Amino acid sequence: MNFGDILNQWDSMTVKKPVQKKQTQVSHKKANAPTKEEKEAMKQGYTWEDQMKSDNERRANPMEVWLNRYGTVDKDKIADELNKNEKLHDINYLREMKCEASIDLHQLTRDEAWSRLENFVSECVRRGLKKIMIIHGKGNHSRGSDSILGPMVRTFIEQDKRLGLSGHPDRNNGGNGATWVIIR
Repeated sequence: MNFGDILNQWDSMTVKKPVQKKQTQVSHKKANAPTKEEKEAMKQGYTWEDQMKSDNERRANPMEVWLNRYGTVDKDKIADELNKNEKLHDINYLREMKCEASIDLHQLTRDEAWSRLENFVSECVRRGLKKIMIIHGKGNHSRGSDSILGPMVRTFIEQDKRLGLSGHPDRNNGGNGATWVIIR
């Protein structure tokens, strides 16, 4: 075998066979067709490139950028909220605080008064109130010598875990015929 035979054999081995191309999906969009944004810009009378240039030339105020990124903090508002929360945990402040809501149980039976108290306390807890007044009367119109609603209200307060400290207001605000309660 001479060198010419080797070259002929080499050429026959390296002859490229035609490769069949796979069918690929072709987009029917033109190569330089405008995008949705460019079409919108053309409708408004300017080119997309002009809009990009004007956006790039506009300078942002550094203070505005910082405020947008980090926001502001109202330190006075935070301090007021902390003071209010501290007061709401101070028992002496709560004792002197005016009642935020009241319920009058006069002329009700024990069962009616109990169910109304449950609804009233649930509503006050939902509203976030801290001190309520329950007006139950002194029992002057009760049959017999004992008041009916006063002991029932005390029992209700003792059994309801949402209620805390309680007491009677001064004589001008109901005395023994009313009971104020602090909601936990």
